[in-house]
Amino acid sequence: MDRTDLETYKVQLSQVDTALQAEPDNAELASLRAELQELINLTQTALAQAAEASSSKVESSRKAASTPSLAWSAGDECMARYSADGAWYPARITSVAGSEQNRVYTVVFKGYNSTEQAKSSDLKPLPVSYTSTVSATKRKHETDDEKERKKKKNEKKLETRAAKAKEQNHKQATWQKFAKKSEKKGVHIAGVSGTSIFKTPDNPLGKVGVTGSGKGMTQINQQGKHKFAATVDDNP
Repeated sequence: MDRTDLETYKVQLSQVDTALQAEPDNAELASLRAELQELINLTQTALAQAAEASSSKVESSRKAASTPSLAWSAGDECMARYSADGAWYPARITSVAGSEQNRVYTVVFKGYNSTEQAKSSDLKPLPVSYTSTVSATKRKHETDDEKERKKKKNEKKLETRAAKAKEQNHKQATWQKFAKKSEKKGVHIAGVSGTSIFKTPDNPLGKVGVTGSGKGMTQINQQGKHKFAATVDDNP
């Protein structure tokens, strides 16, 4: 249907109206008039829809021409149209091919691991909400990992301290056991039962000795002042 058909229908309707004035009771003319009027209405509606579609297409082309296309690269994350259902899904670009005017991108859909080739019109940036959610999830994972590392580090420190304390207690118990056995055999061990391994003589001039060493007290070596002998100088 075009405007020529519309004009034709209007001329025919005018002729039928003229005939009806002469024969107002003619049912056939009345039916023909109704059909012509319906054809006119349908044609006008179709022409209006076609004009609206043409205007929308021109506007889309104008926006596409004024909006620079995104330069996608391998490794970029985006939303890609899946050819099977036409829906958009998060994807990652793995390779770029084709000419500069007609790029062909190979994408992998996240969560599905399915690979597909797409054009520039089949790609668009990730929504802000999705990017924020991914960033928050990543930060949460990093925080959880950091907490887990700190927890393991603290547990390792506690295990090391416990092992050292256990070793010290074992050494102490071994020494105490050895000391008790020695006491039973009549062997006196200095430093046990409140005695000191050091002993001083009653003489205040005596030196400190080690108890049980098998040696006497350290003797005092009296040292005098050095005396210089007078010499005769042979040279006058």
